[in-house]
Amino acid sequence: MRTLTRNLAAEFIGTAALLTAVIGSGVMADTLAGDAKAVALFGNVIPTIAMLYVLITALLPVSGAHFNPAVTAVFWWRGEIDHRNALGYIAVQCVGGIAGVCLAHAMFSLDVVQFSIHPRNGYGQWLAEWVATFGLMLTILTVRETRPDSLAVAVPVYILAACWFTASTSFANPAVTLARMFSDTYAGIRPVDVVPFVLCQLTGAFSAHFCVLVLAPSKQ
Repeated sequence: MRTLTRNLAAEFIGTAALLTAVIGSGVMADTLAGDAKAVALFGNVIPTIAMLYVLITALLPVSGAHFNPAVTAVFWWRGEIDHRNALGYIAVQCVGGIAGVCLAHAMFSLDVVQFSIHPRNGYGQWLAEWVATFGLMLTILTVRETRPDSLAVAVPVYILAACWFTASTSFANPAVTLARMFSDTYAGIRPVDVVPFVLCQLTGAFSAHFCVLVLAPSKQ
């Protein structure tokens, strides 16, 4: 029980810190960049991946540094985490993400609780989320086998790339998607657009799992 509590605390803190970085840097970048959209995206992405590197480095030995229900779901499917731990991880990831959004709002003197009106829908956006999450899960599953010490670098670097080559700017995380629904800022997403994003993220993550089975069947 003590180990589970420690792991859940790490997942809560990690996901909260990640969303604080996503929303906080989004507000700061949007404010400073004006109409320069590329500069705003750059200003949002760099602090986010820097925070992700720090969080994975610090918390990977504690909880595995999932911070992502899609990652947890795949690890549960693979038998690497039991159902009780998996459900606990997913619950605290979602709650932690929302807490991180509220913290970012409070720091910038915004309404703590908001609902986004930023539309993110359509075939291209949904496909982008499938691609982004597929690539993220593939990165995690392969790098931890070939270069486990590089995981803290490989994941942020992949996210950096995906933020620029995907139409959705790579949410790739159901907890992040849910939390960003509560922020009517640069990084927000309308509530109505959350479910399609999450479904594409989950199918992308599991597709990566099955792809790894094909690539390295002897290790499964």
